[in-house]
Amino acid sequence: MIAGRNIVCFASNWFYDPTSKHHLMRTLSRDNQIIWVNYHGSRRPTASAADLSAIAGKLGQFVRGPRRVAANMTVITPAVVPLPGIAAAERLNRLLLSWQVRAVLRDLPARPVQVWSFAPDVASMRGEFGEELFLYYCVDEFAEFAGYDRDAIRQAEAATLAAADLVVTTSRPLFEAKRRSHRIVLHVPHGVDFEHFAASDAAAIPDDVADLRGPVLGFFGLIAEWVDLELLAAVARERPDWTIVLIGEARCDVSRLNGIRNVRLLGRRPYAKLPGYCRRFDAGLIPFRLNALTRAVNPIKLREYLAAGLAVAATPLPEMGVFGGLVELGGTTGEYLAACERALASADVASRARRRAAVVGEGWEARVSQISEWLAARPQRTDPPESAEPAIHDAAVCHLPR
Repeated sequence: MIAGRNIVCFASNWFYDPTSKHHLMRTLSRDNQIIWVNYHGSRRPTASAADLSAIAGKLGQFVRGPRRVAANMTVITPAVVPLPGIAAAERLNRLLLSWQVRAVLRDLPARPVQVWSFAPDVASMRGEFGEELFLYYCVDEFAEFAGYDRDAIRQAEAATLAAADLVVTTSRPLFEAKRRSHRIVLHVPHGVDFEHFAASDAAAIPDDVADLRGPVLGFFGLIAEWVDLELLAAVARERPDWTIVLIGEARCDVSRLNGIRNVRLLGRRPYAKLPGYCRRFDAGLIPFRLNALTRAVNPIKLREYLAAGLAVAATPLPEMGVFGGLVELGGTTGEYLAACERALASADVASRARRRAAVVGEGWEARVSQISEWLAARPQRTDPPESAEPAIHDAAVCHLPR
């Protein structure tokens, strides 16, 4: 395992619901010092209430300065200019980021430095900290997010790919896309906090779902433009004896669900309570729209549902096929209704055990171990000639050198 390093992590907001970044860095923090950079320069803010609130929050975090949130974890919210694609802003951000990260590094023990970027646009940080490794951890097709400058993000990501020593991708479509642009690409699917969700059988059912009767189909996660709310509304109307529970912050218009009596929008709930909600769910939902953004995703909730023993009804995203018959698929309203019915019909004890068994070995520590094994076996960093052939690895299915 990676140990004895100072790892600079460029990622989204630490002070939000756990993502793959949180799980990976918490795992790495056992044997390394982590500097988590709340990076927010990838998208230009708008005058919306949500963006203004986010800006206020970021300013508050910046004023408070670096925060030690765990024994080996320091979080900083840097002052950067969120103007992607503007050369002057990018030069200023490089100076600001470098200065602010170096200030924290000076207070840590002198160790080799690694940079892990979950952001697609920090190529300018290559070499700023004398790092032994610059890793780009690609979890999304960022140029497809609503509100992003597609051309600017594509150009920035191309620069990050060129700067990276290693690229890690979390879905097969991302793996196929990025290996055309980099010599060394690993396919490492998301892991799961298995013990947390497997404890759902004994978890307390939260009060806001304890009164529900009949089948309950649940979703947790960010409710944004990629969630097919029309599909959920149609399912709810077709099956009034079912209850659909949605847990998570809504960052899109959810008014089409208003007035549907068997839909409950609960908003954000603590991560610690998700197993209790899973205990009341009879099936987990992944009702994503099918587009260029979602075809590249590998939802963490898929493995979390399975660890909780839940049957899953999903739209036919490429990553849903990994678990074969454990995930029920449907694209149209009729197909998705049928997928939900099949999921509800497989709530028996034996089926729950099979689902848990499918992900029991897919914890976050296993994912970090896969990357660590490859890094331990890799040659020293060199700048390869342009004619070098790609060196592609699939850490999910291949045995890496020990």
